Amino acid sequence: MKRNKIALNGSTYFYLYFAIVWLCGAMPKFALAQIEPNKGDSIADQNKLREVAIRAYKLNKRQLSSSPLQILSGTDLDKMNSLSVADAIRYFSGVQIKDYGGIGGLKTINVRSMGTNHTAVFYDGVQLGNAQNGQVDLGKFSLDNIEEIELYNGQKSEIFQSAKGFASGSSLYLNTKQPEFKNREYNHVRAAFKTGSFGLINPSLLWQHKLSDRVVNTLNAEFKNANGKYKFRNTNGIYDTTLVRENGDIKSFRIDESVYSKLRDSSIWTAKFYFYSDEQGLPGAIVRDRYDFSQRLWNRNFFMQSTYKKEAGQYNLMAVIKYSNDYQRYLDPDIVKDNGLLNNKFRQQEVYFSLVNRYKLNSFWDVVLSGDYQRNTMDANLERFPYPTRNTFLSALATQFKFSRLDIQANVLATYVNDKVQQYFSAGKKTKLTPTVMVSWQPFNVKEFRLRSFYKSIFRMPTFNDLYYTSIGSTFLSPERTKQYDLGLTYTKIFEHKLLSQLSLQADSYYNEVTDKIVAVPGTNLFRWSMQNLGVVKIKGLDVNLQSVWHPDQVITLNAGLTYTYQQALNVTNVNLNYRNQIPYTPVHSGSFMAGAEWRCISLNYSYIYTGLRYSQSANVVSNYVPAWYTHDIAFRYNKQLNDLKGTQLSLSAEVNNLLNQYYNVVLNYPMPGRYYRFTLAYSY
Repeated sequence: MKRNKIALNGSTYFYLYFAIVWLCGAMPKFALAQIEPNKGDSIADQNKLREVAIRAYKLNKRQLSSSPLQILSGTDLDKMNSLSVADAIRYFSGVQIKDYGGIGGLKTINVRSMGTNHTAVFYDGVQLGNAQNGQVDLGKFSLDNIEEIELYNGQKSEIFQSAKGFASGSSLYLNTKQPEFKNREYNHVRAAFKTGSFGLINPSLLWQHKLSDRVVNTLNAEFKNANGKYKFRNTNGIYDTTLVRENGDIKSFRIDESVYSKLRDSSIWTAKFYFYSDEQGLPGAIVRDRYDFSQRLWNRNFFMQSTYKKEAGQYNLMAVIKYSNDYQRYLDPDIVKDNGLLNNKFRQQEVYFSLVNRYKLNSFWDVVLSGDYQRNTMDANLERFPYPTRNTFLSALATQFKFSRLDIQANVLATYVNDKVQQYFSAGKKTKLTPTVMVSWQPFNVKEFRLRSFYKSIFRMPTFNDLYYTSIGSTFLSPERTKQYDLGLTYTKIFEHKLLSQLSLQADSYYNEVTDKIVAVPGTNLFRWSMQNLGVVKIKGLDVNLQSVWHPDQVITLNAGLTYTYQQALNVTNVNLNYRNQIPYTPVHSGSFMAGAEWRCISLNYSYIYTGLRYSQSANVVSNYVPAWYTHDIAFRYNKQLNDLKGTQLSLSAEVNNLLNQYYNVVLNYPMPGRYYRFTLAYSY
């Protein structure tokens, strides 16, 4: 049977990437004649490139959002004891991170208990896709090049976005560092080196180069190597034994290049090229006194994306194009088949186009029409694999009424999905129409206080694994549907010449309902499982986020933040089976606390995370009990300005994570590390 044609090997990827890098360096220079500033332009006009690179960020962005928004950006990210994006977003309320342990362990996000596949992850505005299992491993995304992380419940609270932006239950936006140059600056360089526990060796380089007054190139490269070994405690109910976690090593390489350009007609064009490759061990679950594992995993991810934005009076246009190619290999020497060891290989390709049109009818009324097309293909060396192809068409019609004290947004999303296979049976065609309404209201003359609310109906398509994985998938699956209701408030107050200089509060109550939940159930024996639509889950919750900034004097700054989540996520599928039991791995109570102090060039930060008791299975019985866990982390940071004129800076930081050496599991039988350390040296100019 003819397969989807994907024949790029590692060497081909490398040559392809460096050819692209060369073109990125050469083509902008070749095009400078077309985009150089007019000779009559003033110096101020010629230096407007920085406006291209900086996102339009409002200080009250969080407050004005019609959907709950949590942000980590700039120095806040630098202060945290975080190596990856997954480490950072643990501090958001309403979020559970499924962490399988270790520096290379899989880390996925679950927002308000709707499931990992209901959260879309966007990288510089374009969604990261995975048609195979619908999950994005956030542990693979370093914070080295991340400027801002935004988490929206529901969807991003602006209508000028691709149809993909309307098509998920929640959205996580990863925004990379944007270049900003002052007069006569042409280069910014940041070199960093991290080391510490697990045998970590992690150098990185960020280079921002101003090719012209209208074109900037950014290159970020990172290498990470770690043996992944750490101590953990194992018990048989009578005796405790301290062991060393093995086969958790990882070796990875990432390179990310971006080109930013502001053309003479004020339109903006950006292009991004991303390559990631790793090899890692899979430590496995500690069950039946087994501690040694030999499974290996290889990943290779490559994508190119480009965005064009144009403003012409009352009309705005945004066009996006993306191509991605992902490869994964899984080797299990413990399973021997007729043709040798279990050695599964998966290849995915994705082509994506988006066109967004906005028209400002008047000063308070905007209308947007977005259209997206996405094509996904998947190959595997599995027996009887159907080689699926999925064509997805999305169309969103959105409108916004924006008054001085009232903001109303509404949209309807039309989705058409058509699956085809080269053999056996496909899931066929599916069509859905889903609405969303969001409101933000300032009820009093006090501008700092606003109420917000939204309703959103959305669904998620079954993944290729759900539908087509050999002997497990089911092509008769229906999409998993959700309904979300939210009511909340925001309050932000700035106090001048006071000890407490800033206070902000967000609080949201919500109700979610998930129907046709896709679950794996055992078949004729424990080795034959199948995917079925069985679940109905009703979720009630409360998220609270409180942040404060204090200034005891002119040189000392203190900050403190508190998050809390109450969540009742009950299985109401069958009155005769686990009815109204809390769904697996969802704590009723969870939260975090962060505090920091800055004095001149020295800062000290402390963080605490708490996750309440959970259950590993649907039945809320003692045998499925997973204890609550908490960790204390501290970090010391020293920043020294070496040359004020050139902006050179030296930074040293030391971190102690899990200070009290707590032994705990986020996922049952996958022990987490005890106390561990990390040190960072960074130089920038």
